[in-house]
Amino acid sequence: MTRNLSTADQLIASVITGIEDVKGQNISILDLREIENMVCDYFIICDGTSNTQVSAIVNSIQKKVSKEIKDKPWHIEGSNNAEWVLMDYVNVVVHVFQKHVREYYNIESLWGDAITTEIETSY
Repeated sequence: MTRNLSTADQLIASVITGIEDVKGQNISILDLREIENMVCDYFIICDGTSNTQVSAIVNSIQKKVSKEIKDKPWHIEGSNNAEWVLMDYVNVVVHVFQKHVREYYNIESLWGDAITTEIETSY
């Protein structure tokens, strides 16, 4: 028996694969559905070691999501300097940081009520 994944589950799986394909690090999923007045259901947060890797992660996510589920981001911000790129897929918002910028802003702490899932990577 196969389990049908929701659209959000499919999108999250594609985003995670896109991140892993170019060795994005410290992947977290924040489930925001139980928090009042949130503009989306999930944040996916990861980091890269340089602006080149951040850009590669963003490109990989876009290609993977486009190929697997035929979706594209509604909006992307931060691509020019690639220190913090936000990809808005409406119900899922992806944050791709350079490590030092992620540590500085520490957005996970702002959403302390969220259910957080850390994704283990094997690289």
